[in-house]
Amino acid sequence: MSEKTILFTVEEGIGTITLNRPDVLNAFNDQMFAEMRDVLKRAERDVSIRCLVITGAGRAFCAGQDLASLKPALEKGEPLAYGDLLRRTYNPLILKLRTMEKPIIAAINGVAAGAGFSLALACDVRLAAQSARFTQAFVRIGLVPDSGSTFFLPRIVGWTKAIELAMTGEPIDAQTAAELGLVTAVVPTEELQATTRQWAERFARAPTRALGLMKRAFHRALTCTLEEALEYEAYMQEIAGRTADHREGIQAFLEKRDPRFTGQ
Repeated sequence: MSEKTILFTVEEGIGTITLNRPDVLNAFNDQMFAEMRDVLKRAERDVSIRCLVITGAGRAFCAGQDLASLKPALEKGEPLAYGDLLRRTYNPLILKLRTMEKPIIAAINGVAAGAGFSLALACDVRLAAQSARFTQAFVRIGLVPDSGSTFFLPRIVGWTKAIELAMTGEPIDAQTAAELGLVTAVVPTEELQATTRQWAERFARAPTRALGLMKRAFHRALTCTLEEALEYEAYMQEIAGRTADHREGIQAFLEKRDPRFTGQ
């Protein structure tokens, strides 16, 4: 598929996905979902890609669902089947981001609203431009948070703040998001691309399989007992210990040099 709503580039082990519908604040429609699904599949399978970046074109990161796509159903008085929409589109997307065994950075260049906010939460590291704004916009149209927000948000900011953000729909700026722990760092808007590049290069030089196993272990530990987490850590460590990067790490330590990881 020739990307139109999604731009995808690969350079020096870094895959960059740019949501490319700036005229509608990069809101999702069916075509964007189809292209995103294809690009993520390519990124997951390509062993040369060791870090993934998601950002937006123009002045927004992502405004969530393109509500204009619902107009025909509204005009006809048809029910809006959101359950089917979520199961077909957003849910697989969020699960793919969480289970892909590669680090994923959200470079939040502007508005992240509704499911766009959820999309950012599903990434491993969130870097925000000073111009970024975050809004749990669902309440403004009589809906509940979806696309993982009810899972991620209270785990990051606590139940009280999560329910406040959801029930009021009030936007927060980048600095407030940082204070709440929603983002890793806030940088001047003109420096976002360069800062994201620095983070991505660091991850692209890291032991890729170990980073992927970390994601698996942390994600599982969110919903299991301590005993189960300890056992899963042992299982993950057994896998990591068999990688070429682990052997290189030990060899580099013994030789007092920087390791040269290959992602294998």
